[in-house]
Amino acid sequence: MTSSPTRSPLRRLTARGRDEAHRVASPLELFFDLCFVVAIAQAGAGLVHAVAEGHAGEGILNYAMLFFAIWWAWMNFTWFASAYDNDDALYRVVTLIQIAGVLVLAAGVSRAFEDHEYLAVWLGYVIMRLALIAQWLRVARSTEGAERTMALRYVFGVLLCQVGWLGLLVLPEGGRPWVFVVMAVLEMCVPPFAERDHPTSWHPHHIAERYGLFTIIVLGETIAAATVAVKTGIDEHDALGELLPIAAGGLLIIFAAWWIYFVVPIHGHLRSNKQAFLWGYGHYLVFAPAAAIGAGLEVAVEQAVGKAHISTLAASAAVTLPTSLYLLTVWLLHSRYFKVGIAQQLVLPVTALLVICCTFLGDWAVLAAGIVAALAVVTGTTLTSRTVARERGGSDREHEGSVRAG
Repeated sequence: MTSSPTRSPLRRLTARGRDEAHRVASPLELFFDLCFVVAIAQAGAGLVHAVAEGHAGEGILNYAMLFFAIWWAWMNFTWFASAYDNDDALYRVVTLIQIAGVLVLAAGVSRAFEDHEYLAVWLGYVIMRLALIAQWLRVARSTEGAERTMALRYVFGVLLCQVGWLGLLVLPEGGRPWVFVVMAVLEMCVPPFAERDHPTSWHPHHIAERYGLFTIIVLGETIAAATVAVKTGIDEHDALGELLPIAAGGLLIIFAAWWIYFVVPIHGHLRSNKQAFLWGYGHYLVFAPAAAIGAGLEVAVEQAVGKAHISTLAASAAVTLPTSLYLLTVWLLHSRYFKVGIAQQLVLPVTALLVICCTFLGDWAVLAAGIVAALAVVTGTTLTSRTVARERGGSDREHEGSVRAG
């Protein structure tokens, strides 16, 4: 929806139709996604530093917590916009405030990783969440009945959770992971609670497109981070021979990750809130590993040039483990609904297992994982082509038989 000079700059924030034709992502949504990349890049950089210094467990925990904050804020905006984006002046201003919030959060990521100081992250999150509350209050003012109740439930749930996140600031450091677990669960309970009597009118095709675009952005950030790491290694250490297998393998992994995600049109599967919640929440295990692949490639580069204080096995695992998790999650959320026969169903689970096995191949681990991922694409495409050919041949024979009978 685009604004027009003849339309009022302030309009009622009412639901858009779920069957609206030609619904696509708006320029504001694309700008919103692009600004979120800043926070994702900072989280990835923190993960690289932690893993390269031999603190993988702590780094992964911090990454999981910070990425959840980024992902959850993005997801809340995305589903709200799919149902209520009226593109008036106030909607735009509030969305820009949410963007400012994620930039504040991004500025605090490094302190959260290094010093476990979450004040800036919490403040950024407050800005984003208060802006979202303002949007839901607009919905409540513009609607009535069950829809108004749903909007007020969102206001109550989001506000209560934001107060709960104060635990990251006031509780001892050892208790913060438990605060995260409890608050993450409560956050994910808010939408089912709010929409139990009146679901929002999110648009399946629009939601699928928004998630796909964010996947592209995350994979693009992965390529950018890995490219900078390889360039630095070549410039500072003249290590082209050592880095070429990592660069080639990483590129194959990312290309395969893109291909596998976009090979099926998932919007037809999103028909109810139950399916949508499972699919939408599950994408945490798509986006976070996708971004972590780039961090892993940076770690592998640093280990190859002697900058990382970890073994080759640990550096390889930093690439293969998130790759395997990505492949398995995409299969669970996407591909298995479109696969025909056991052979097609097994392609991605088997690939995920083989990628993990590549971890033990030393300096060739990343290249081997990339080749395995690329072969998965070839195998899946070949099996699908054969299935289509058999179905087409069967329909042609049926048509020929009916013509003869006629």
